[in-house]
Amino acid sequence: MESLNLFIKSIFIDNMVFAYFLGMCSYLAVSKSVKTATGLGLAVIFVLGITVPVNYLLENYVLSEGALAWLSSDLANLDLSFLSFIMFIAVIASMVQLVEMVVEKFAPTLYTNLGIFLPLIAVNCAILGGALFMQQREFPNIGQATVYGVGSGVGWFLAIVAIAAIREKLQYSNVPAPLRGLGITFVVTGLMGMAFMGFMGIKL
Repeated sequence: MESLNLFIKSIFIDNMVFAYFLGMCSYLAVSKSVKTATGLGLAVIFVLGITVPVNYLLENYVLSEGALAWLSSDLANLDLSFLSFIMFIAVIASMVQLVEMVVEKFAPTLYTNLGIFLPLIAVNCAILGGALFMQQREFPNIGQATVYGVGSGVGWFLAIVAIAAIREKLQYSNVPAPLRGLGITFVVTGLMGMAFMGFMGIKL
């Protein structure tokens, strides 16, 4: 039950886009069509679902103070937490490279449509944010870290697919000229963020 609550909370209450405004560059640039947004959203789910638990293991068994005690009692006082940022980004970059190769091999059209934004997942602040939030919240086990990673990815996926669907419909709407393009997208994103604030009332 606790894992389900964490999953729902990471999707709706702690949504990466609407609660923390992370990953906005890709969110705005790749949300012109639902198909492209879906591809990138699935890639983000995969990367977050893998990197958050891997970084959890890295944090708790290698980097944090005393984490290397399992290896040797002489290393019990060693603190490598200053390497967290570098190591987290290295893990993220490795996973993104794997995703990029798979997408290029099996979905070349999607790979072309995503363009530079697929490799840029490596520097997507939502991905690093997931690892840093995991570190900050000190989850008791890898299971909860994995649930949080997948839930955060699903939340980002829902956000980009929703805005892509709305933007496709807005192409046929009479939007005032000064607001066309990114202008109306920012307005809709703000309204969606306010709507998602309503989920804060959910008691989990």
